[in-house]
Amino acid sequence: MKRRIWMLGLLLMGLFLLGACSNDEEDGEKDKDTGETADIGGDERILTIAVGSDMVTFDVHDHINTSTEAIHVNMFNYLVKRDNETGEILPDLAESFENIDDLTWEFKLKEGVTFHNGDELTSADVKYSLERVATGEELKDYPNYNQIKEVEILDDYRFRIITHEPEPVLLNRISRIASAILPSNYIEENGFDHFLQNPIGTGPFQFVEWVRDDRIVFEVYDDYFDGKNEEWDQLVFRIIPENSTRVSELLTGGVDIAVNIPPADWDRVADHENTYLAQETSNRTLMIFLRSTEGYPTSDRRVREALDLAIDNQAIIDSLLGGAGVPTITRVAPGNFGFAEHLYDTYNYDLERAKELLAEAGFPDGFEMTFHSPRGRYLQDAEVAEMVAGMWAQIGVTANIEFMEWSNFVELRNAHENEDAYLLGLGNSMFDAANALDWYSADRFEGETDYRNDEVEELLAAAMTNMDLEERNEQYIKAQELLAEDVAHIVLHMESINIGVSKEIDYTPTMDEMIYVDTITRK
Repeated sequence: MKRRIWMLGLLLMGLFLLGACSNDEEDGEKDKDTGETADIGGDERILTIAVGSDMVTFDVHDHINTSTEAIHVNMFNYLVKRDNETGEILPDLAESFENIDDLTWEFKLKEGVTFHNGDELTSADVKYSLERVATGEELKDYPNYNQIKEVEILDDYRFRIITHEPEPVLLNRISRIASAILPSNYIEENGFDHFLQNPIGTGPFQFVEWVRDDRIVFEVYDDYFDGKNEEWDQLVFRIIPENSTRVSELLTGGVDIAVNIPPADWDRVADHENTYLAQETSNRTLMIFLRSTEGYPTSDRRVREALDLAIDNQAIIDSLLGGAGVPTITRVAPGNFGFAEHLYDTYNYDLERAKELLAEAGFPDGFEMTFHSPRGRYLQDAEVAEMVAGMWAQIGVTANIEFMEWSNFVELRNAHENEDAYLLGLGNSMFDAANALDWYSADRFEGETDYRNDEVEELLAAAMTNMDLEERNEQYIKAQELLAEDVAHIVLHMESINIGVSKEIDYTPTMDEMIYVDTITRK
């Protein structure tokens, strides 16, 4: 009798477990990476975005990386922001702003803005944030903010930004990357290392976890000053460097959005019953940075020109980018202040002249060099590097390509351990030539590229403080002409933005390549 009761109990338990498993399968599936239940028709709304490279850091002042900023913009806010359609500078954390004189801007903060720990935003947080990057010479974005002399606090919500010299583009400058406002009290009480491990901001989403080279997870911030995001409860960035894997995850529903869809998969994504392709012109230029350091072949201008002449820019665009790109010999894009139209939609290509220049420089049989390239960071970056190396081989130059994960690639350059050349794509969230051409600053890239052109240095220094916009524009155009003539670095093409999106999502990419989740909605 006892045995029959025991067997009946086991049977009832089995039926109960079977029912529980059936309910799990109906409500959601277990995520193979996190073990958590994915959102399939449930109440929890998770937006998952596949990106090609991991974030660099949570230190907003110690990176110059657009893909990192594209994640940060969902957690931090700036004082002002740029309207992506009109280019107008609009209030963000600031309620109002006024130009007092050539050296001074006065701002008033919105009241009631809170950080993710509940602390209220005040002028002290602005002073801490901007003065940290303006004085921290060791920080990556210091050169873009050392124009700021001080932030003068008037009261808890009013303050003035005072610059050393006239600053024609202060509003543009504080609308991007290192202008995110940090929590001064939180950092003072816990230390900056604690902040890096447990970051907080004022943005619509707050930090949950970062598993390096795997995922970054955020959750909605209920008390966001501009209104709680009602579309998404959780935001997940998955790091998937391989193009084929990103596309596969998109098509099978593993992610909602996937960046850098390669041209070979555009039709596949566009024609799929559950996805579409969202495209936009990018503000990014793909370039090859060359060492001008003494002892390197590329320190000779003739060698740099030869390497440039050996590259058929249009062939790269047609073969690898599906025609979606524009050849250029300047990195200042249309829509940016200081754009030089005659250097855009053009390129140099002459194999015979390239061979002659190499011979004149003492390399009639070519030479061997190291060429560093990221994989998965930019559209077809690895394929572009391989095609360039093949073109250089035609003039006798052997380029040994070293493919690297993004974080390792950044560390290599930061340590100045890069060799002859590296492939890099540069955006410009400031939309001004000041930011674009700062990459030719001799002091900033000493030990990394060691390029120097004194005439360019003088033009850039003059333009930096020139309040006469017409004259300033001419100075930047002249600087670009000199850089093109000197072949400071090899400029390949302006990229396009190609993003795969689930048909359940309404998303339009922007030229600055930011991923503004507050603008992404469910259909």
